[in-house]
Formats: sequence, C-alpha cells, structure tokens
Amino acid sequence: MNSLAQTDSSSTSASTSTAALDQPRAGRGRLATASMVGTSLEWYDFTVYNTLAALVFNHLFFPSVDPLAGTLLAFSTYAVGYVSRPLGGFIFGNLGDRVGRRAVLMLTLVLMGITTALMGVLPTYASVGILSPILLVSLRFVQGIALGGEWAGAVLLAVEHGDQKKRGLNASWAQVGPSFGTLLGTGFIALLTLAVAPDAFLSWGWRVPFLASLLLVGFGLWVRRSVGETPQFEKLNEAHATVQVPVAEVFSQHWRRLLIAGGARIGSDVLYALLVVFTLTYVTTVLDLSRSLALGAVLAGTACNAATVPLFGALSDRFGRRPVYLCGVLAAIVWAFGFFSLVNTSQPVLIVLAVMIGLVIHAVMYGPQAAFVTEQFPTRVRYAGSSLAYTLAGILGGGFAPLIIVALYRTWHATTAVSLYVSGALIVTSIALLAARETAHRPLDE
Repeated sequence: MNSLAQTDSSSTSASTSTAALDQPRAGRGRLATASMVGTSLEWYDFTVYNTLAALVFNHLFFPSVDPLAGTLLAFSTYAVGYVSRPLGGFIFGNLGDRVGRRAVLMLTLVLMGITTALMGVLPTYASVGILSPILLVSLRFVQGIALGGEWAGAVLLAVEHGDQKKRGLNASWAQVGPSFGTLLGTGFIALLTLAVAPDAFLSWGWRVPFLASLLLVGFGLWVRRSVGETPQFEKLNEAHATVQVPVAEVFSQHWRRLLIAGGARIGSDVLYALLVVFTLTYVTTVLDLSRSLALGAVLAGTACNAATVPLFGALSDRFGRRPVYLCGVLAAIVWAFGFFSLVNTSQPVLIVLAVMIGLVIHAVMYGPQAAFVTEQFPTRVRYAGSSLAYTLAGILGGGFAPLIIVALYRTWHATTAVSLYVSGALIVTSIALLAARETAHRPLDE
C-alpha cells in the first residue's frame, strides 16, 4: 500500500510539474499575481489599520485616555481581527477542501474589500460616542473571518498549480503580498500625511486609504477570474475523495502537523509586529520623532522584505525549508536586541537601517514559510490544515504581539523586556522546526 501511495504521489507531482512547465510565461505570471493579490489586499487593509491605530485612532475612537493607553486600546481592536481568523479558518477551510480553492478565494476577496471600505465611512467617537469603537470592533471581526480563509487558498493556488520542484518559490509569491500590501498602505498614508494638513488628515484624510481598497478588490477579481481550479483538487474531486468535514480530520489525524505548522509561524509574526507596528509608536511617541521618519523607515524596510522573500523561498527549494528557516530564526534572536541599539540613537539613518535589516531577516523566515506550512498536510485537508495553522498561530503571534509589546514597554519602561519577549517567540518557532520533517524534496501528498 505504501508503495502504491508513493507511486500515486509521484505521478501527481510529475503531472502537475509538467502542466506548470507547459504554461506560457504570461500564465505563470498571472498565477503569481492571482496568488499575491489577496494577501496584498489583506496586508494593505491591516497596514492601514495598524498605522492609523498607532497614529490617530487613539484620538478618533479612544479620546478620553492618555496617548500610550489609547494606543493600547487601538491595538486591542487590532487583535480582534486576529481572534476572529480561526472562525474563518474553520468556515473557509472546510469549503476550500470541499468545493474548491478558486471559489473560496473569490468570496474572501470580496468580503475583505467590503469590510475595509466600510471602515472608511465610520463615524468617530465625537459623533456617536461609544457606538463608534463598537462598530470598528464589529468590522474588524468580520474582516478577520475573511482573512482566515484567504492566505491558505492563495498559497495553494500557486503551490498546486506550479512546478513541484519550485514550491518554495511559487508559494513565496503569496508571501510577497504582505510586504507589497504593507508597502502600498504605508506609502499611501505617507503621501497623504505630506499632502494633507494634520488637522485635515485627522478630520477626513484617514478615511481615504480604507475606501481605496476597493480598487485592489476590483483588480483581484479580474485576475482571479482567469485562473482555473488547481489540478490536484480537480483530481481529488473527480475521484469523489473529498472529505465531508476536513477540519475534524485535521484535529483527529493531523494534530501534530498542525502544532508544527502553527509553531513555525509564531516567531516571524512577533518579529514583524515589532518592526512594522511597534516602530511607528516607539519612534513617534517615545522618541518624539516625526511621523514621516517612522513611516519612511517602515517603507524602506518593507521594500527590502518584498524584494528578498522570493530569494529565500527559492533557496529553500535548493537547501531545504528547515535550514533556511532556522538561519532566519537565529539571526532574528540577535536582532531583537540589536534593533533597539540602533533605534535608540535617534539618528534617522540608523533607524531606517535597523528596520531594513530586521525585515530582511524576517524574509529569511518568511520566504520558506508558506511552502513549509502547506506541505505538512495532504491534499484532502490541505486548505483546512493550512488555514487553521495560519490563523491559530496568528492569534499567539501577530494578533496580540503589538498589544503585549506596548504593555511590556509601558510597564517596564525598558526595551529589554520587549526583546526578551520577541526572542521567546522565536525559540518556540525553532522548536517547531526541529520537530518537523524536511518537506522540500518530498512529493506534495507524501
């Protein structure tokens, strides 16, 4: 039986690889774009929220508390978007393994865009009082549900369509999406802060980035309409081998893989929260430096991240997922302390350099991550397993990281506590990687 399963897996791998090689270059480019556009929108939305939470939401939605406490409350609302993600993982993970990857991806894209645009028309606390933050929390909750189903589908679209010898590179395009979305969101807000007076930005300018997300949705739907269902799911569906309740099978039969895949995400998420989210608060509130400097540093660092993620994804195809990933973890532990050594100089060049180096280190982990996570699960439950690993780890990693980081600094008034927290999260990731098998050169279904 094992021999027969391996033969079937090798056959599937070979046919999928051949199909990928037969695609015209434009088709592969469109596939990469279709994979990247959803995660770009996801992180554009989250970056707009994160940035505004750090800069103005403490005035607009939580005006009756001191600046750091207001930021803490704004990041609590940010965490809601992560807490609701597992619900999306349950809903869309089941659907993705039952009805197909493509249909679910179209649905999550529309839902994300609508909820983000609605944030742009929310009344502030000055207009409707406590109802304002309640509406914000509600939209964040719905947005999180949509995001819970997006990432895994975007990765599977590239991995299951593409050349099986280049799964690390193929999957990394979905990982470029967060950097591109962050770059787009941060750049847009940076331009607005330069073009609009501070009072006007606080009055209406903050709404524009939310409403602009509808443009990304339209582009994403146009691209994804031309990409068909993945060959691996079609084969599964034709054989009537889909699972009725994929999530239940993940928990009952693949719980160890779920823990490994989820644990591998935690450290990179916490590091990202430090470099992209907390930097804005720390530079503007603690160091009392300009908003444009903070945004510029994140913008430069994110550009480096976007440029290097595919490189490390490709390197993981050659050297393996775990070796590349572990190199990133070790470098990140060092940089959790080195980062503040540069930032605390208050020198603009060194602050920008600190964020840039940090986000390149993040790319070392982030490049192999998508392939590593999805390779833990067989085709029949790959959408559900990947979604749950992504969303459940997201709560422990990215969801509460900004909240915990701000709380630690507010309590201890020292960056050492923050660095220790980031290092602890990275150690969790290293344990997960050491417990995992190497998947880079195995057939996808093995």
